[in-house]
This record gives sequence, C-alpha cells and structure tokens, in this order.
Amino acid sequence: MDEGEYKRKYANLRILKSVQEYLKDDTKAPTAVYPINVPDDLLYQILQHQGPEKADEVIHRIFKIGLTIWSEQLYKEAFGSEESLKAFIDLVKKKNKE
Repeated sequence: MDEGEYKRKYANLRILKSVQEYLKDDTKAPTAVYPINVPDDLLYQILQHQGPEKADEVIHRIFKIGLTIWSEQLYKEAFGSEESLKAFIDLVKKKNKE
C-alpha cells in the first residue's frame, strides 16, 4: 500500500470512528452547520402541531439516519470487509509503534 492510499484509508477510518461515536452518544454534536434544506411543509407542520423542539428532534433523527447510511457506504468503499478493516487497523498500530 502506497503512502497516498494509506492516508486516504486513515482519514476514512477517523471519519468512521467519529461517526460511530456521534451515533452512539445521543448528545448534540459540538459543531453545527447551517443551513440545511428540508421540505417546507414538513417543517411547517411539525412546528405548528408539535413545536420547535419536536421539529429539531425530527430533523436530527433524519440526519442520523442519513449519516448511518452514508457511513455504511463509506465503510464498504474504503474497506469492503471486516477482515480488510482489521488488517488496516493492525497496519496503523504497527506504524504507530515505529
């Protein structure tokens, strides 16, 4: 594996670990990026009938579902299998010892 591929896989590993921690921990993320686009009627109806806290919760749940799907795709593209991921983690550990 050349250095460029190693760096890409390492970056993907860090991203996946960060996503895993975010999804595991049900607190709010320390960073927020706005704006996001949502269907106007979805937001309007939730705000009107259930209030702003419920609207925020629904948008956050939708985001988490999308993040889960996206991270699964990234995992498949970057590592493909659990064995490949374990082999890469072993390589990272070996490089860190050097």
